[in-house]
Amino acid sequence: MTRVAACQVPIDIDDAEKTRRLVFESVAEAARLGARLVVLPELALCGSIFADATESTSRAEPADGTSVRFFAELSDAFDLVLVAGFCEVSGLDLPYNSAVVVDHGRVLAVYRKTHLWDFENELFTPGDVLPPVVETSVGAVAPLICYDLAFPEVLRSVALRGAQLIASPANWPDSDSPDVRPPEVSKAMAGAAINRVVVVVADRVGEERGRRWVGGSVICDHEGYRVAGPEFGVETVLVTDVDLDATLDKAISGRNHVFADRRTDLY
Repeated sequence: MTRVAACQVPIDIDDAEKTRRLVFESVAEAARLGARLVVLPELALCGSIFADATESTSRAEPADGTSVRFFAELSDAFDLVLVAGFCEVSGLDLPYNSAVVVDHGRVLAVYRKTHLWDFENELFTPGDVLPPVVETSVGAVAPLICYDLAFPEVLRSVALRGAQLIASPANWPDSDSPDVRPPEVSKAMAGAAINRVVVVVADRVGEERGRRWVGGSVICDHEGYRVAGPEFGVETVLVTDVDLDATLDKAISGRNHVFADRRTDLY
């Protein structure tokens, strides 16, 4: 069994020092509870409600910049794998909305979000490469970012390439729907069950420049069951044990297999 964590933290776009402190405390708590892999929200240090493209561009950093170095220091200090979102310089008109995978202080991969949500299309350049499957000290990890989870093709792609765990930094906007559980949580559960992979989503919480966030962080096991979260609307650290070895077995009955049963002659 492997202990994993999702850190649901408030992010203050106008107070970087406060945000860094909250992120540090959250990761430290996850480590204290024994987590070997920790996921932080999308754009974890800089916030996301940018006024315009000028602001998103001004907040962008290279993949070896201050934010990624901070994540690497956390990963090294607490001896764990860390997946976190940041705003990355692209060399193009608009920056990337990216996620980094760091293992015991070593940057293993940077993924650029391929599916941009709503106003993000005015702020970022979409990535043009599918999420990598990264061999880490805990197993094979694939970083997806928020809206990427809405596309079954992406989850199936990383699962077919051997991913055992999908780590998803997220910013899920709140809504006025009376439904207690937002559909994003159901998508994470479905993706885990359909592909027999663990899914760890770290959402943010609170309000930023008038936008409320769900706070819907969730950890789903390889059968799609919620084994931690969501705990809506509160700052929290979700920690639980998951069986990554079980993700290697794609059989779901004596006669069924999630990959072998595909009718590739039809679709």
